[in-house]
Amino acid sequence: MTRPIRIASFVMIMCLAIVATAQTAPPADTLKVDYFANGLGSVDETLHLTNPGTAGGDLCAAIYVFDPEQEMTECCSCLLTPDGLRTISVNKNLLANPLVGTSPKTGSISIVSIPSPKAVCPTYPTSLSPTAGIRAWGTHLQNNGTLTETQSQDATLSASEEFLLEIECSGIQIDGSGHGLCSCGTGDAAGADPTPPAPWASFN
Repeated sequence: MTRPIRIASFVMIMCLAIVATAQTAPPADTLKVDYFANGLGSVDETLHLTNPGTAGGDLCAAIYVFDPEQEMTECCSCLLTPDGLRTISVNKNLLANPLVGTSPKTGSISIVSIPSPKAVCPTYPTSLSPTAGIRAWGTHLQNNGTLTETQSQDATLSASEEFLLEIECSGIQIDGSGHGLCSCGTGDAAGADPTPPAPWASFN
C-alpha cells in the first residue's frame, strides 16, 4: 500500500489555513509532547496520564502519534477523571493499528488537554477546545537497552498546529476505515478501552 501524503489534500489545507490563522491562540498548558525511541521492541514503552483536578472536572487527552516524517499514523482521545491515572502502552495502544500497514519504530506523540463535560471523549479528536490540566510522563527504551522515564514536555499550542492536528485526524477518520485509531490502555476509575485488533498484523 502506498504511503499517503499528510492525509488531507494540499488545496484543502491551504484554504482552511486561512481560517486557522484568524483563530485566537489556544490557552497555555494545553499541549504536552513526548517521543518513542524503539517502538515494537521487546520492552514496551509506556505513557502515563493524569488529571490533577485543576480544571474542575473530567478531561480528555487527545492523542496524536507521528512517524519521523511528520505523518500522523494514529489518533484517539481518552477520558481522565480527576486524580485518575491512565497507563497507555506504546506498542499495544499507539502503534498496533497504524493508518498504513507499517508502524513506525520511532516518532513523536502530541497530547492536547480538552474538556469532557459529560464524561465522554470523542472517538476521533477532530474539534478541539483546549483546556489546561493534563500531566504526562513517558518511559523510553534507549538504544543501549535501558528504560528511562521523563515528564512529557510542555509546548505552546498554536492555532495553526491545533488546526493541523484536527484536519489530519479527520483524514484518518474519513479514509482509515478504522485503521489509524489508537486506544486508551488501562487505569482510571472510568475504565479504559480494550486494545483494538491489529488489522495490519499480517504486514509486520
